[in-house]
Amino acid sequence: MAEASAINLDAVKPFRLVKFFTFTGLAMMLIFGLILSWVISNYARKVLLERSEAYAFLLAENLNNQVFQQFVLPTVVRYGTIALSNPQQFSRLDTVVRNTTHGLNVDSVTIYDSEENIISYSTIRERVGQRDVGGIEYKKALQGENSSILISTGTMLALLPGAPPTSCKLKTYIPFHSAKPLGEQSEVIMGVIEIVQDLSGDLEAIIRLQGSIIVISITVMGGLFIALRLIVSRADRIIEARARERRRLEAKLNQAERLANLGKMVAAVSHEIKNPLGIVRSTAEILGKRLRTVAPGNDHLANIIVEETSRLDGIVMEFLDFARPQTPNKSLVAINEVVEKVARFMTPEFSKQRVEFQLLLHPELPPMEADAMLLHRALLNILVNSVQAMEGGGTLTLSTAPAADKNGVVIRIRDTGIGMSAKKLGLIFVPFFTDKNRGTGLGLAIAKNIVEDHHGTIEVQSEEGKGSTFIITLKNPDAMAD
Repeated sequence: MAEASAINLDAVKPFRLVKFFTFTGLAMMLIFGLILSWVISNYARKVLLERSEAYAFLLAENLNNQVFQQFVLPTVVRYGTIALSNPQQFSRLDTVVRNTTHGLNVDSVTIYDSEENIISYSTIRERVGQRDVGGIEYKKALQGENSSILISTGTMLALLPGAPPTSCKLKTYIPFHSAKPLGEQSEVIMGVIEIVQDLSGDLEAIIRLQGSIIVISITVMGGLFIALRLIVSRADRIIEARARERRRLEAKLNQAERLANLGKMVAAVSHEIKNPLGIVRSTAEILGKRLRTVAPGNDHLANIIVEETSRLDGIVMEFLDFARPQTPNKSLVAINEVVEKVARFMTPEFSKQRVEFQLLLHPELPPMEADAMLLHRALLNILVNSVQAMEGGGTLTLSTAPAADKNGVVIRIRDTGIGMSAKKLGLIFVPFFTDKNRGTGLGLAIAKNIVEDHHGTIEVQSEEGKGSTFIITLKNPDAMAD
């Protein structure tokens, strides 16, 4: 048992290792998919920021030039100075800014004063006049450095129903220069221009892309996991079935080895007993003849010896048949003829044991390739067992019928005896098992061996107190090949 368990463990361990590495590989692929989605989304955000910054810088430079050419110069010529508190000047600047940014992806434009951190102009009127709202980017722009800042809210959770919308705004700051001829910029910084772009739609698209990558990764991994799980489950069942079959074959092999060793011993012992039994029987027969002459009335003592030696000789013959089973000498046989011959042989025993015998033969049975003598022996053993199960008499039915596929024969032997329990039913074909006072327990084992040597099957249906039914199914070799 320990050796079989070790063998099974050795068979299962490699498969468990395969399962471990497979599931680990799936987990790694899923993690890699999540990391890939994160890398792609970050790269997309970076590209979006760079392109939006480049666009904002270009737009700001154009706005810088348009404001200077269309507002600053005309206003200075007309009014002598720029004062955005004047509604006409403010309106003029607002018109120039809106015309320049019309149709472009611009959320708002704000112009800070260069001398103090105050908003001089904004497309959002509420912001005009606010102080100290320009941060470090405002200070960088005053030093002639372009800069931008991305303000965003929203994650993949924004894809869920009811989640707050995503928001992404890019604020770009550039110095507001006074322009020279031919579009050149001077070193004079007149203020700071802030351009706010609304990139919420682009960010939402990136989040949807990230979500799509994760969903596709999970879907693919889930599909692979389910497929692998089905394969693993099927492999588990196959391995378990093979393990059970191997255990069954090992048990059968061990039993066969034990029976083979037992058979050798039985054959040797039976052979040694058979010759002395023959001598005892012959001597008892001679002694009986002399007792009839010398001591009339005592010859029955010799007859007892003869009867008992005959019984012992039958037991020895059973041992030899079991230890050295004969190879079937097959030929085309009419099964009904074999059954009728067995019935005729058992008729005196039926009468002696008060058994009502019923013979039901099907008239159209196919001829079978079989050894008539061995089949006779198998049926005889089963009939004897059935008669012994009906000690007070009963009904014994022997019937034949074609197999369901019409390529074989089914023989049924039903008795109304004491029946068998489920435990006993599993032991009746075990050699030397018997619950009778007399007998070797080899009759049904020999019958089973004979049926299996004919590539047939024998089944038993039994219920305690209601009798038993033996079902023998025989098929020709060509039918089995089909």
